[in-house]
Amino acid sequence: MDMPNARFLNRHRFSLWELVPLIVAIGCYYLFPGYLTLGAAVLVMAIFAVSLDLVIGYAGIVTLGHSVFFGVGAYGAAKLSIAGIDTPIAAALIAGAMASLLAVLTGPFVLRLKHLPLIMVTVAIAAIAHEAANKMSWLTGGHDGLPNLTFEPVLGLFKWSIWGTTSYLYVLAWLVLLVIISRIVVSSSFGMALQGIRQNELRMRVMGAPVLKQQVIIYTYSAFLAGIAGALYAQTNNFVSLETLTVDLGVFALAMIVLGGLGRIYGAIIGAAVYMIVQYLAQQWDPYFWMLAIGVLLVLVVRFGKGGLLGIAEKAWLRVRPARPAFTLAKREKLEPGE
Repeated sequence: MDMPNARFLNRHRFSLWELVPLIVAIGCYYLFPGYLTLGAAVLVMAIFAVSLDLVIGYAGIVTLGHSVFFGVGAYGAAKLSIAGIDTPIAAALIAGAMASLLAVLTGPFVLRLKHLPLIMVTVAIAAIAHEAANKMSWLTGGHDGLPNLTFEPVLGLFKWSIWGTTSYLYVLAWLVLLVIISRIVVSSSFGMALQGIRQNELRMRVMGAPVLKQQVIIYTYSAFLAGIAGALYAQTNNFVSLETLTVDLGVFALAMIVLGGLGRIYGAIIGAAVYMIVQYLAQQWDPYFWMLAIGVLLVLVVRFGKGGLLGIAEKAWLRVRPARPAFTLAKREKLEPGE
């Protein structure tokens, strides 16, 4: 195995450090009971950011229209609730399947485009979906959206509350499950192929790799995650509006993954958490200038930190941790058996 592959496998190997975000999330549940609604919103956006990072950071598919899948999931869960299918987990899975079906149908055509044409087409699709949802008020509620949604207790045991206790743990469970699955995906040979496509698509084609097929697969899987995130948004907020289909939502998610660290699943989670918290605090200070705070933070991270906030944290850790003793092969050969 060559060195790049070895570094790739080492980077995606499971470690105990991956329990830290979970421990922090559980700690926030007990330490900040008054902010669980905000916490649930952060976790929903973390799932959406992970879904976008899979296509941009791992496969190199630059899209700004990922909000379409989020919106399909949100409206799908809402319409299922209205139709009487209000079991939360089943509704989320069905909504995710709806979004992935849309990705399967559009992916083979959209993903043939590259770079700027791809960006413009995905933006156009998101804009068309937003306007279509606005015009079809009989289906989506138009500007009024779909309010007063109701869902059964999670697993028939945990009732929803305005304090967000059930919502927070429910979304956290989804995030943990989807992160584990995504980690397995990116750590597999398929994940290595995606990295190869992102770095040099022409070389992968020359090697005989089914580039378009692999791109459609990851595009579909990421749409499934985005659809579930949209469904969780509907379930935790009890309403759906046109905001779930705006192009801005995809741009915000892109800012999250750049902030946390592009091509890093946990970077997407960290970026979503920092973005949402900074946005909330800045809005408390001034509701009109929160984007200024986000913009300044992004400029500082991109300018002075390679790899986003996660990359900065890793570099800081490498500087403070004690150096490991290095034994060369020559020194080991001098050691006699039993020494």
